[in-house]
Amino acid sequence: MQKHIARRAGVTLAAVAVTASLTSCQDGGDKTKAGQSAEQGAGQSASVQALTAAYKKTAAAKTAKVSMTMSVPMSLKNGGETRVAGVMGWHPLAMDVTVSESKPGAAAGDAEKNHVIWADDAIYTDLRTGKGTPADGYGDKKWAKIDLKAAAADAGGKAAQQMTAGLQDMQQDPSQQLAMLLNSRDIKDLGPAEVGGRKVRHYRGSLTVQEAVKGRKTVELLTPAEREKLVANMEKTGIKGYDYDVWVDGDQYPVKMDSQIKTPQGTMRVTSTYSDYGTTASVKAPAAGETADLLQILKEIKDQAKGGSGTA
Repeated sequence: MQKHIARRAGVTLAAVAVTASLTSCQDGGDKTKAGQSAEQGAGQSASVQALTAAYKKTAAAKTAKVSMTMSVPMSLKNGGETRVAGVMGWHPLAMDVTVSESKPGAAAGDAEKNHVIWADDAIYTDLRTGKGTPADGYGDKKWAKIDLKAAAADAGGKAAQQMTAGLQDMQQDPSQQLAMLLNSRDIKDLGPAEVGGRKVRHYRGSLTVQEAVKGRKTVELLTPAEREKLVANMEKTGIKGYDYDVWVDGDQYPVKMDSQIKTPQGTMRVTSTYSDYGTTASVKAPAAGETADLLQILKEIKDQAKGGSGTA
């Protein structure tokens, strides 16, 4: 049963990793700048004032329904399309979502779907199939759990610091994406528009590679020389910068966000739509009796492998 759970959870966590790596590309906004912008007054453009107001209101909402599509060129690692739909919360980060991943060469409608819950610094992956029937080999366990703080502690030393910083970088939400856009020096108001039948206002900005990595916790751990090397390596890949679009409704909430990263291999794109700010139910972790600790299972499998090799 242990290997069955580890294998199934591994597939789901791979999808979560793709989601996290893509969404964290949008993270790193300077929240201090966003929070102070409204107080700077006279020197601001109307666009910055509007986005700052949206940032503050969105940060306070703390929950929303989300539908996200992430497209990566097939020529790049993890190429394909990933869709995420469900409920998310922030401060602290929480999700109850379905992750659908279309692999290269897969037929239309043949995406692999996984139910994922992120709550209390732990990720839970649904081990069931179909309409909730436990799959063979899992017994009474319905969820595999990975405790993110425990994983960081097990790593120890600098690796633990990097994992903790990485988790903070992954805690992206629509307010942090607005903060990211506020790092742009060329925010433009593109005027009124409609999204899903709702009247909105469309804003656009772009960021250099240096501006995009600003404020990310994993980057702050690097020495100045390491940061320069990171930016240089990113630029060597042909990435010139990031383009951001956001559509804000009359209630000062972002209802749609779109980010694009252009590379020589094609464009990576993340498009998100949000609704029901501040009204969605809180995300709850599954019952402890229904979960299997993935870290413990992996340790036991490793110990069994060592024991087996010792008796060969």
